[in-house]
Amino acid sequence: MVQLKTDTSIEAMREAGRVVAQVLAATRTAAAVGVSLRELDEVARGVLREAGAGSPFLNYRPDFAPVPFPGVICTSVNDAVVHGIPTDLRLRDGDLVSIDAGATLGGWVGDSAISFTVGRARPADTRLIETAFAALDAGIAAAVVGNRIGDIAHAIGRVCRSAGYGILEGFGGHGVGRSMHEDPGVPNEGRPGRGMPLRHGMVLAIEPMLLGGGLDAFHTDRDGWTLRTSDGSRAAHAEHTVAITDDGPRILTAL
Repeated sequence: MVQLKTDTSIEAMREAGRVVAQVLAATRTAAAVGVSLRELDEVARGVLREAGAGSPFLNYRPDFAPVPFPGVICTSVNDAVVHGIPTDLRLRDGDLVSIDAGATLGGWVGDSAISFTVGRARPADTRLIETAFAALDAGIAAAVVGNRIGDIAHAIGRVCRSAGYGILEGFGGHGVGRSMHEDPGVPNEGRPGRGMPLRHGMVLAIEPMLLGGGLDAFHTDRDGWTLRTSDGSRAAHAEHTVAITDDGPRILTAL
């Protein structure tokens, strides 16, 4: 069941979203050659602690997971698309990094993700990342009252497919509120004019996940969490928590 948020609740979610943005800004600044993923997780923990916020990621355990998630951020590198566990892996020059972060503040959740390159960027990686954010922008632009979920999905998919990229099959965005994953699901590909109508008070995490090799196939790593491209190509992930309002889409996870 979709839970519509009041304007007051959306304002509270904006505070949680601002903390998420701070986490992403701090971890991106800290991400440098030689820095470990675990050290980035420690940076994120410090930001959450300073803000008096919790993490919806830490100890989260969906049905597919063999163990609870051990970090407060997901750190996915190169061929890892999403759900990467922060480990002692140290970043190298040219790595493509995706960081997915969440925060719980006052009982409300924010969720957002960015992708970037450490050190010297490959032109192909730059294009992949730029396309992920372009797909996110297109999805947000379609998130208006009177449209439907399929309009968001179609907007995202059109950007991804026209650039020749694959889409993480079976995964997409979702509702956000008191918990990190609520109804409705928001696919990254679909037909316009289909699906649930968008109404004032809906809050969605819109999150394109692009596979650079053009295939939609992926596999789960031995850790039981990390999803990797089946062909070893690089991947990018971009996400914002967005409120649907009568005045247009409102990004809640911006600085």
